[in-house]
Amino acid sequence: MSLEDLERRLQVLEDVEEIKRLKARYCAYCDDNYNAEAIAGLFTEDAVWDGGIRGRADGRAGIHDFFVRASQRLPFAIHMVMNPVIEVDGDTASGSWYLFQACTYAEDDQAVWGSGRYDEEYVRIDGVWMFKHLKLTSFFWTPFDQGWAKTRFS
Repeated sequence: MSLEDLERRLQVLEDVEEIKRLKARYCAYCDDNYNAEAIAGLFTEDAVWDGGIRGRADGRAGIHDFFVRASQRLPFAIHMVMNPVIEVDGDTASGSWYLFQACTYAEDDQAVWGSGRYDEEYVRIDGVWMFKHLKLTSFFWTPFDQGWAKTRFS
């Protein structure tokens, strides 16, 4: 294996780790009362946030506005993401993650379990990895005391 090959492999590993840090920051900002300014800063100007049943936001400004409202709907949330599969191709990448979330619905102060899968596209701009497209496919959002077997979506 040549030095060039090793450098390429190392770059991919560094890129994967940086994308993991991007996702970790996203989750931390969501769990910080949906810090809309910080969350929007992780996305490209023309990004798409597609939450399926949770809604959709287009562009960085739309994503900002969406997350301002999110803190009113979900006053408490803990995003736990796992099982990342990340593929890097130069300055673009794709990834998928599983989500398990504990949260509170503001409407009725109800504790809820949530689960889903994130499918994401990333782009590196000026050396910084950012979200280009984020899609959340929900598996369940169920009352804490009932569980997903009894009530899959509430």
